[in-house]
Amino acid sequence: AKEMQRQGFSLPLMIGGATTSKAHTAVKIDPQYHNDAVVYVTDASRAVGVATTLLSKELKPAFVDKTREEYAMIRERTANRSARTERLSYAQAVANKPQFDWASYTPVRPSFTGRQLLEDIDLRTLAEYIDWTPFFIAWDLAGKYPRILEDEVVGEAATALFSDAQEMLNKLIDEKLIRARAVFGFWPANQVQDDDLEVYGDNGEKLATLHHLRQQIIKPDAKPNLSLADFVAPKDSGITDYVGGFICTAGIGAEELAKAYQDKGDDYNSIMVKALADRLAEACAEWLHQQVRKQYWGYAKDEQLSNEELIREQYKGIRPAPGYPACPDHTEKGTLFQLLDADGISQVTLTEHYAMLPTAAVSGWYFAHPEAQYFAVGKIDKDQVESYSQRKGEDIAVSERWLMPNLGYDN
Repeated sequence: AKEMQRQGFSLPLMIGGATTSKAHTAVKIDPQYHNDAVVYVTDASRAVGVATTLLSKELKPAFVDKTREEYAMIRERTANRSARTERLSYAQAVANKPQFDWASYTPVRPSFTGRQLLEDIDLRTLAEYIDWTPFFIAWDLAGKYPRILEDEVVGEAATALFSDAQEMLNKLIDEKLIRARAVFGFWPANQVQDDDLEVYGDNGEKLATLHHLRQQIIKPDAKPNLSLADFVAPKDSGITDYVGGFICTAGIGAEELAKAYQDKGDDYNSIMVKALADRLAEACAEWLHQQVRKQYWGYAKDEQLSNEELIREQYKGIRPAPGYPACPDHTEKGTLFQLLDADGISQVTLTEHYAMLPTAAVSGWYFAHPEAQYFAVGKIDKDQVESYSQRKGEDIAVSERWLMPNLGYDN
């Protein structure tokens, strides 16, 4: 809504979907867009009626006025009962970072530094690492695999879909219709300025700076406020630590194949190809991370985990992705691609908004510290955004635009 306002749009904006509500639309979205109506629509079946009203010169004015009055009342009601969530100042959050005993810490050195390319990864191997639950969610069938196949309500549909998926998966593999590849690497690194990481070449030259964010929420039981930078040894410790990164895809050829089905009027198999390519890309990330832990970085050489245990993230180390809860700034993906893919060997490209193409692709960082864990940064305040934008060397308005979902203040 804010971006539509900034760019001068003059179209109605309809909001809907499972994660939205009338209250959220009234409080958070409607105040950001003044050029036309903002309307919450309870479900897709009502969208046509709302659109018809918004297209009618006779019906639209009264409908918009009534909607705005209702939203104003909701905002007033919400303001009266909601107090601002208290957070630590950024300085306090930094002071409450985890305290690791770096003096007795010896990082595991990866088997190589720099980057490495894996071409034509065996899809049959990757298929063994697929997490099928998100596959069913993509088809609007709720339930965990494999229990969903026995579900009283959706079990029959899920079983039929799964059978079709297996048939298509075997076709993709046997006929080599899509391909998977990955580029990954490791670099010496150290924590600097509390929440940044410097990445170095083999000669000690600085290759890049990775910028991270810290939780500012008040934690119970004196738990620390986390930043991904905490899991790499500080520069003043004198320890040479390491960080890794990866880009993998199983979507090479998938878009063309999906379009070929679509051109034949076969939307079902077009969607099936895309859904399976997505699952194989995620499986590639899972498989590659296991190879990293056991072989390429080798800090968990004796790991023996089932696929179910991998899905439950019971491994050591983490692979957070830019844009996800622990590192929500998508622009950091640019640095990752600069380090790994300056010459395009991954065959994955970034759009101007940092989306990956092919869409069946996954990228992220590797952290090996034994205490490394996934977490959500959550809401942050302006003092941290000011520090972050200064460290990145960008205007604060740019940082705020990219971090909009995490801002704990109105800007």
